[in-house]
Amino acid sequence: MFVVLAVVSRLQDWALLGFPWWAWLLLGIPALLLVIDLVLGRRRAGLVRSRRAALTLLSCLVVGNAAALGVLVVGLVTTSTSDLGGGELLITGFAIYMADVIVFGLIFWELEAGGPVARDAESERRVVDFRFPQDDSAEPGNWSPQFWDYLYVSVTNAIAFSPTDTMPLTLRAKAIMGLEAFLSAVTVLLVAARAVNVLGS
Repeated sequence: MFVVLAVVSRLQDWALLGFPWWAWLLLGIPALLLVIDLVLGRRRAGLVRSRRAALTLLSCLVVGNAAALGVLVVGLVTTSTSDLGGGELLITGFAIYMADVIVFGLIFWELEAGGPVARDAESERRVVDFRFPQDDSAEPGNWSPQFWDYLYVSVTNAIAFSPTDTMPLTLRAKAIMGLEAFLSAVTVLLVAARAVNVLGS
């Protein structure tokens, strides 16, 4: 998403707070490494060799997204409405929002019940961070959550700013979901409201 934002910023000569267009590419480097790792991981040749390294890379992505959001919020506060374009705000906010949804989905997937490797090695999840609706079924069978289940949790948390059908059970799960909800709320409520103001003026 940040690569797209950088390209559009270059084409439209956007420079939020004087940041050059290529600054967004720097924030996209951890995301690029993650994409490369996921592609290579399907061939058992991933760059990230441990769960700790994966969580570290994902943490870098969260910090990068938070920094991007900080730049955007400062730009909203210090720049007059006439100097900001609604399209710039919407595209920047959308890039940050979508990056957060994907990154937190990956964090939930990597964090819960020891990570995907541990979940695949065991017949059932013993110590869980999230309680899915399927866990309450009388006959859950061999069901176990996949990445798409965690991505759905991330999407609903980012939209509702709270858990929906999947409940966090541990403190770390609650803390991470709270962080995602906070970042999403700032992005959606503040940025969208200002963008609507700019477009309507």
